[in-house]
Amino acid sequence: MEQLTLRQRQAKETKKKIQETALELFSKKGFDRVTVDEIVKKSGMSKGSFYVHFPSKYDVFLEKFKEIDDFYADFFENLPISLSFQEKILRLIESQMIYLRDELGKDLMRTVYMSGLTQTENNFFTNTDRKLYKIINSIVLKAQKNGEITNELTSNEVTMLITRCMRGTLYDWQLFEEGYDLIEESRKFTKAILGGIKV
Repeated sequence: MEQLTLRQRQAKETKKKIQETALELFSKKGFDRVTVDEIVKKSGMSKGSFYVHFPSKYDVFLEKFKEIDDFYADFFENLPISLSFQEKILRLIESQMIYLRDELGKDLMRTVYMSGLTQTENNFFTNTDRKLYKIINSIVLKAQKNGEITNELTSNEVTMLITRCMRGTLYDWQLFEEGYDLIEESRKFTKAILGGIKV
């Protein structure tokens, strides 16, 4: 592995500090109530440093979600190929819910959703070039080829149904207070949808 120079290490640390500070502020105050000035002041960095790493506040979210997509990619690589279509999807969604619950938490996810509802361009939720969409689409295509699920819907349509299960469950998690089991509810919802596309 290539060694980073001192300058590269410092740049990486600066970016991480800005991101962590911004996410903490978004979680506490809400995305729209936080300014770049506030982020740089609390992080102890300059405004120039912020814009070197992040073109806008929203890009802080995008960076975090790129990390999450990398997590999905790693998880997918380690899925046993012998698993059925349904079990692959259920395991992927379960891993997603655990990651979002434990790594981002409810408050930050609420902020992410609120921001996503107001973001009209480059919306991360609807970006089908994301690794998550591509991973699910590849699982769907293989299942259709193997005759596990219907071909009446395109692979893109099935992929959208599955990702809608994910978003819907996460949205409900925000609406319901204590006692909402994110993992169990996502599993039940997804199984019901997948049951409708079996052959």
